[in-house]
Amino acid sequence: MQRPKRKNPVLRTRLPTLPPAARSRVALGLTAAAALGRFELQQCRDCGTVQYPPREACQKCLSVRLDWKPQPTGGELIAQTVLHHSNDLFFRERLPWRLGLVKLDCGPTVVAHLHAGALEKVRVRAMLDRAGQAVIVALPQKENGDMADDRQLREFTCDPRNRKILITDGKTAVGQALVQGFAKSAAEIIWVGYAEPWKKFAGFDELEKIPQVTLMPLDVTDSKNVKELAAEIAGKVDIVVNNAEHHRTFGISSRQGVETARAEMDVNYLGLLRLAQEFGPAMRARGADGAASAVAWVNLLSVYALANFPPHGTFSASKAAAHSLAQCLRAEMRPAGVRVVNVFPGPIDDEWNQLLPPPKIAPAALAKSIVAALCEGIEDVYPGDVAQEWLERWRDNPKALEREISA
Repeated sequence: MQRPKRKNPVLRTRLPTLPPAARSRVALGLTAAAALGRFELQQCRDCGTVQYPPREACQKCLSVRLDWKPQPTGGELIAQTVLHHSNDLFFRERLPWRLGLVKLDCGPTVVAHLHAGALEKVRVRAMLDRAGQAVIVALPQKENGDMADDRQLREFTCDPRNRKILITDGKTAVGQALVQGFAKSAAEIIWVGYAEPWKKFAGFDELEKIPQVTLMPLDVTDSKNVKELAAEIAGKVDIVVNNAEHHRTFGISSRQGVETARAEMDVNYLGLLRLAQEFGPAMRARGADGAASAVAWVNLLSVYALANFPPHGTFSASKAAAHSLAQCLRAEMRPAGVRVVNVFPGPIDDEWNQLLPPPKIAPAALAKSIVAALCEGIEDVYPGDVAQEWLERWRDNPKALEREISA
């Protein structure tokens, strides 16, 4: 894939369009799995038949006891076609488009979007399209270095290659690991924000040596600063990674006053709000702006946003507020085809989690999972063993998780 040419300002900007988004309520089970990067289909609890498309009752025994379960991803391409004309606005601007029928190893035959390298034997993946709905994509059986360059696959992912990226906090270990990860992923430009520009932070010189990096003063608690930065670069940013956070321990009774909780809300919640107000409109306007359009907004939240962790009580509350705001941002970004990716890590191996026992996720591992989520088109990410266990327990019984944490 060639680096996109500079845009001609005289030419029109292509307005965002979305693929057909109508789905039945039961079909959203496929979307829920795709948002987590999983391939799940309905399977009858009585006869074991795997169902596709999603149904209210089993096609074989008419049982209504259908569960969404992970399925093998192998399959055989049995028919294919290339679409050269479409009345749908989304596909009209992206023709030609390759489609095919894939006989899955688990039984059903599915209609899939075909990667250019997909031949007889393929593997399938459930992915989210620009409308935020699940579709099935057939990929070559074996990975190769050029797979991500496929024109159709790029419509379902937020691959950082040749993109312009803003990371809001480069002073933290996570922020610096993100910079390294995006640089290795061949991002074109990486703007790295840092508060208190009069004070050189550890790792400053190393970041300056990376060719793609431009360090920018950014304090998400300063509305004027955020507005000025947005006026300078918002029209160019393809991916925003909001990793700025204020993290302190203790809950309610162990700390007097509201100053620390106010600081947590100011960075974790209001910081996201300020960024969304200034950068959101420009990104929405560029949701279909060629090969390197605005594609993603990443929020570094916490698994504590799902259920409050009392030893970090006010921090958990600020992340829960940010999670709710991120859902609003996702709804507003979806019409432009810009994906909002929420990241829910477990305890990070940093100074504010020193007293928590392992396992803790290392900043480099967290950054790697964020880059991978963008490359794979995942919407919700739960990096680390603690986050994965917390998610399963929360989905199984939220009230039980609340009681177990408080104990």
